[in-house]
Amino acid sequence: MKMVPMLVSRRRPLGVIGCLLALVVTAGCTSARPAERSTGSSGRLAIVAAFYPLQFVTQRVAGEHATVANLTQPGAEPHDLELTARQVASLTTARLVIYEKGFQPAVDEAVAQSENPEVIDTTTAVPLRPPEATGDDLGRQGGAGGDHAALDPHVWLDPTAVSRIARAVEQRLLIIDPAHAADYARNAGALQQDLRRLDRSFRSGLRHCVRTEFITTHAAFGYLAESYHLTQIGISGVSPDAEPSAARIAEVQRVAREYRLTTIFSETLVSPALAQAIAGDLGLRTDVLDPIEGVTDQSRGNDYFSIMASNLTALRKAGGCS
Repeated sequence: MKMVPMLVSRRRPLGVIGCLLALVVTAGCTSARPAERSTGSSGRLAIVAAFYPLQFVTQRVAGEHATVANLTQPGAEPHDLELTARQVASLTTARLVIYEKGFQPAVDEAVAQSENPEVIDTTTAVPLRPPEATGDDLGRQGGAGGDHAALDPHVWLDPTAVSRIARAVEQRLLIIDPAHAADYARNAGALQQDLRRLDRSFRSGLRHCVRTEFITTHAAFGYLAESYHLTQIGISGVSPDAEPSAARIAEVQRVAREYRLTTIFSETLVSPALAQAIAGDLGLRTDVLDPIEGVTDQSRGNDYFSIMASNLTALRKAGGCS
């Protein structure tokens, strides 16, 4: 009999669903044996990543020895992810799961339910901080429904943070699959080299700018701003669906005039209507800063590095950098 996919929201208890899924996957409500978690049907390691940047990093390090599934489909908003029954089951049988605790509640709950011992929580490599500690003034200015109380999850927009995550992935793969240790070390070394090159391009590209402040609808760029001595002014909070107050919008308009800013940034996965409305009132232009939570046909690039390069170009243009 064909099973109908079941949506599991971040608010729905997963205990009963976990047992039902286990009946399908393992013919009983027990954890999969280590041998069953070791490889997929292709003979490669079966790895599950919570969202795109983690998938990208893990695939770069694992290379041909793993298939890395992404729980967040392209074009989907990862903040409010819901999981299908099949996805929940995949966490139990995966050889490795990589996620960021606190970012996607549905994933947090499913990981805990899976009892899979091979899990990387990236916050152990890169601890999260409040928005006001990462260069965003939203917490001090207020106006987004208390969103300032949340931790900022967007560490992957700082290449040096991605480097630390890549190191954690490499170290775990060396333990899980020592037979391919040399390949993992070589792949990780190449990735680290690319990340250092990206970091240097941001440091040199943003060193001499007329303006170091930038306005974005989604306050996802705090870690990037802190690393490269910029000031992020978020209209909304770290969650893209947070609604800014009228007072916050007025404050953003005041700051834009004070610092003679030229651009209001929106992003690819969220409607640009708010950015366009504020920019229209001020006679400014709009542009895109991509938080790289997923890659779609609308993305300005086809992978992490090309999209980050597009972000740098946009920041340099808005900042009048030389």
